[in-house]
Amino acid sequence: MSRFHVHIAVDDLDRNIRFYSAVFGSEPGVRKTDYAKWALTEPAINFAISARGRRASLDHVGIQADDAGELAVIRERLEAAGIAGLAQEATTCCYAKSDKYWVQDPQGIAWETFHTLGDAPLFGAVAADVTAGACCAPALSSRCC
Repeated sequence: MSRFHVHIAVDDLDRNIRFYSAVFGSEPGVRKTDYAKWALTEPAINFAISARGRRASLDHVGIQADDAGELAVIRERLEAAGIAGLAQEATTCCYAKSDKYWVQDPQGIAWETFHTLGDAPLFGAVAADVTAGACCAPALSSRCC
């Protein structure tokens, strides 16, 4: 099963945690000083927010694959349609280690397809990523379609 993923950059993390906990009827499963994530089964979604110095807005959307094979199928489908992307293997972002394939839609919205390999103690691969925002929605050279 795949799970739809949405990540929103927020100004006030605690206020947004209260809001989305009420919307979803549950507390986040992952909560850090700058990040929270709900992996819900009803509705089936991986929903994350972070307060990391980015402009408050939609950060990126995506599809979380259950395994490496499912991620490969998604990537092959995109490439077959002529949609080039950026592959990241065993990358650390959002307190998790994942294999990812990033693309951009015609409006410039970043789409992350990923398979989570495990938890990570840092938001990004190195401590500098915490302030630099180096992970999540990397700059891609071109839009698709």
